[in-house]
Amino acid sequence: MSGPLAGLRVLDMSRVLAGPWATQILADFGAQVIKVEKPGEGDDTRGWGPPFITNADGSKGDAAYFLSTNRGKWSVEIDMATAEGQKLIRELAAKSDIVMENFKVGGLKKYGLDYESLKAVNPRLIYCSLTGFGQTGPYAQRAGYDFMIQGMGGIMSVTGQPDGMPGAEPMKIGVAFADIFTGLYCTIGIQAALYHRERTGEGQHLDVALLDSQVGVLANQALNYLVGGTAPTRLGNAHPNIVPYQTFATKDGHIIMAVANDRQFKEYCAILGLAHLAEDERFKLNRGRVVNRAELIPMLVEPMKTRTTADWVAAFESAAIPCGPINSIDQVFANEQVLARGLQIGLTRDDGVQVPGVANPIVFSETPIQYDKAPPRLGDGTEKVLREELGLGPEEIARLRKAGVIG
Repeated sequence: MSGPLAGLRVLDMSRVLAGPWATQILADFGAQVIKVEKPGEGDDTRGWGPPFITNADGSKGDAAYFLSTNRGKWSVEIDMATAEGQKLIRELAAKSDIVMENFKVGGLKKYGLDYESLKAVNPRLIYCSLTGFGQTGPYAQRAGYDFMIQGMGGIMSVTGQPDGMPGAEPMKIGVAFADIFTGLYCTIGIQAALYHRERTGEGQHLDVALLDSQVGVLANQALNYLVGGTAPTRLGNAHPNIVPYQTFATKDGHIIMAVANDRQFKEYCAILGLAHLAEDERFKLNRGRVVNRAELIPMLVEPMKTRTTADWVAAFESAAIPCGPINSIDQVFANEQVLARGLQIGLTRDDGVQVPGVANPIVFSETPIQYDKAPPRLGDGTEKVLREELGLGPEEIARLRKAGVIG
């Protein structure tokens, strides 16, 4: 492996999305990631489809969901419910730098795979526990899933059409928002812990929760409440602090306008043929436009319908006014900028099956990301890892497989 984290080993005992998202990033950065999966079943998301990839023999393979978050890893089938399986995992942890897990609080203690147990065999270990609500607090024992966390963590209260509008109701985001951000926070925390270990030689336990992460990314909306004392509400596609910053209907569809400062607003009004609005004291400054949103926006709606989206984009871009179309996913991957940045990638599994993917968005100048391994087939690394990392011979591997300890 190459990359900024080359030489590090990650033992990944996480499933579904948030944990695997974090470890996929670590794999992108060059770490060796060993994904522990239940023999014969594997990560739940292998079956979360359709769509599914087609295997080399024509059979139905893994779901696209699984493929989105597991590239660069080796799959090792180990039954952690068995004593010998637990021993194998402990031996791998003793040789690892990082452990990632998303079991319920205390769930790994009975297997001797909790932080304190593994710290005893590897004091330098960075052990990241990802749960719905964290290791402490009255909700610590509850299960947490992205959708419910989006609701409990406030993001749905500011997403969707406002009350009184067609289709008004709290709305979840179209991807697993809380899971993805929690995975990112895990990656950030792990890298900070690695730097601490570099300076002190000490490992540590990271406690990362979906709810904490969701609250953490409320960003300006959280501070709008904490500073202003009023809970923000749903505004559809409008912005609570900038006006006009929303979608408008055009002659043939919709356009996003992001008029973020007073200079842009003046240019925007001139292009619309409404130059007088930029001189109106109610609208001249952004703070006034926010306060007088209800008076301003109706004046803009009809003029925006007079030209096509493409015409408006050309006109506004020439004046350096941020704007853009609303692309479908197929249009995203056909977009010239997306193509130029190489965001769609392709990987080949060891059985010759081609697997598409989306590139990591971070571009390193000196340690570029190399996509060397497709998302793993279930158990594709079992023999390799046990042989190369633990020194097990073919007879011992065969015995463990016969006993059901490994897949």
